[in-house]
Amino acid sequence: MKRITCHYKKVNIRNIKIAVLAVFVSIFFLPSFVPFEKTGNNIFTVILNNQEAGTVSAPWEAEEYAVEARRQLAMGNGELVLVESDLETVGREVLWGKTDTPSQVIGRMKEILAGDVKETLHRSYVVKINEYMVNLSSQSEVTALMQAALDKYDSQSRYQVEMVLDPERELSVLTTSIKTKEELVEEAQEVINLEAGIHADLTETFEAVEATGEKDFEDYELGLISMEYGDTVEVVEAYLKEDELTSLNQAVREVTQDEEKNGIYEVVSGDTLSEIAIKTNIPMDKLIEMNESLEDETSMIRPGDELIITVPEPKLAVVRQEEMYYEEDYEEEVIYIDNDNWYTTETKTLQEPSAGHRRVIAVVTFENDKETATEIIKEEVTYKAVPKIVERGTKIPPTYIKPISGGRLSSNFGRRSRPTRGASTYHKGVDWATPTGTAVFASCGGTVAKAGWGSGYGYVVYINHPDGRQTRYGHLSKVLVSAGQTVSQGQKIALSGNTGVSTGPHLHFEILINGSQVNPLNYLN
Repeated sequence: MKRITCHYKKVNIRNIKIAVLAVFVSIFFLPSFVPFEKTGNNIFTVILNNQEAGTVSAPWEAEEYAVEARRQLAMGNGELVLVESDLETVGREVLWGKTDTPSQVIGRMKEILAGDVKETLHRSYVVKINEYMVNLSSQSEVTALMQAALDKYDSQSRYQVEMVLDPERELSVLTTSIKTKEELVEEAQEVINLEAGIHADLTETFEAVEATGEKDFEDYELGLISMEYGDTVEVVEAYLKEDELTSLNQAVREVTQDEEKNGIYEVVSGDTLSEIAIKTNIPMDKLIEMNESLEDETSMIRPGDELIITVPEPKLAVVRQEEMYYEEDYEEEVIYIDNDNWYTTETKTLQEPSAGHRRVIAVVTFENDKETATEIIKEEVTYKAVPKIVERGTKIPPTYIKPISGGRLSSNFGRRSRPTRGASTYHKGVDWATPTGTAVFASCGGTVAKAGWGSGYGYVVYINHPDGRQTRYGHLSKVLVSAGQTVSQGQKIALSGNTGVSTGPHLHFEILINGSQVNPLNYLN
């Protein structure tokens, strides 16, 4: 019995030794414990945003765990999360110590970071239309915005917009593609049509045969035939703050509602300011206020002048074409017959016009609500219009120049007080005061009709011109040409003087058209 007891004690001592040895082995060889080495700091406490996140065996582990924690925090919602991240490690040297597992450290880091999220940047889409930009939260909202601009003019919702990559841009920029529902269905069936190649070829052949026949008025479907945006639309992805996003409803209002924009109105022949105000639906005082060239409602305007007007337009223009039927009175274009013996100032109406009547199928182009072009594709004349026929001259008419160099305009054309006894109260020309002996030139080339004394005119020269007009030069001191002589424009024909009924040295000058004096200043070049 004694031998047995001693053996039992020996066995217990051995087991205890083995257990102690196992503990020491586990301490030094299990991965969560750091063995003692005389190398300095061998265990590190991780501090993230001033909070303890666990212990690691090396600083680089803490950095890797922090990256993973940020990745897991942002993963799943597709957004860009900005978070404060201040990481540090505090090391110490120990004989042995327990480190936390990676999952424990990463989990704690996620908890700390989640409480310090600075802001979340949402994956968004920036829509650019000319200088206007709006930020929307999804591509579906972008499509809905673009579709709303079309639906404003497409009551039957035939046309649909898709966002596609812009092939002309190197970066990932989206743009628009507008197609009818029928075209979208055809594209969806394209593969089937290709497989049934013979059937497709026959269909195209029959369609080509049908297309060769001329359509009747009843064959046209009428209505919208095309739609496109009048402005370039660009869409890019971005990460933006919540408060930088615009709601879809607000974006639709901003893009589709009309707003006042400055436009240009070109004045045409016959326009008056009051008529322009009525045409453009702009009050007269506002029209004058917008245009510095206008002082009041009596200001002069001429054909070709450009006036600033306000035009109601949306931010995104929609250009559409409609096939339309209408009946109208119409006029033929004027027929001109050229006469090389007449001057361009001479015309004669050979036939008066009369309007005709026709039925029309036309393709009318609109930009928003404004009609910009009309192309007639089918026409049936009820009764023909009669064109206006005009004979017109082709020769460039002669010009007239001031007959002296310098001089002071001393008397205008028209009514005046009698300057001296024997003078007329109605002045039939203009006077330039100038010293006696000043050279007088032919205002226009022609044939001298009279050269000599002319009663109240004193010494005078009359010249007949090719356009039927006549010029007269009076109160001369010396005549240098004779009747019947041909003179050219600018040729010296006399010297000024003070002869005849005159109040002092000057040149009296007249222009006569069809034998009657007119104001020369209106005809001098």
